[in-house]
Amino acid sequence: QVQLVESGGGLVQAGGSLTLACKYSRHNFDNYARAWFRQAPGKEREFVAAINWSGELTHYADSVKDRFTIFRVNKNGTTYLQMNSLKSSETAVYYCAEALRGFAGPDPRDYDYWGQGTQVTVSS
Repeated sequence: QVQLVESGGGLVQAGGSLTLACKYSRHNFDNYARAWFRQAPGKEREFVAAINWSGELTHYADSVKDRFTIFRVNKNGTTYLQMNSLKSSETAVYYCAEALRGFAGPDPRDYDYWGQGTQVTVSS
């Protein structure tokens, strides 16, 4: 059973930064696509960013381009989301996800495993 454990959430002021981490519990960390999604209260889960198995290909939601960066360190089995210039509207629970393929896009149905989420609160 794959476990995905997010960390790094918390309270930050608008304009501030946070870096989220997602640790995977599997012997082979390298072959699968990873992504971050978020869900605000009363809203649907929203795609944030995705990265392919090697880390060479990334894809971002338009709303976070040039502010967020997704990257991975395969030898550590961890995927990160660096978030800069945060906005109060980005308060949400942030989830990491894994797709059993080399790359996956913004559709949450393409992902096979999900973490429990980490709360990010951006105060205005």
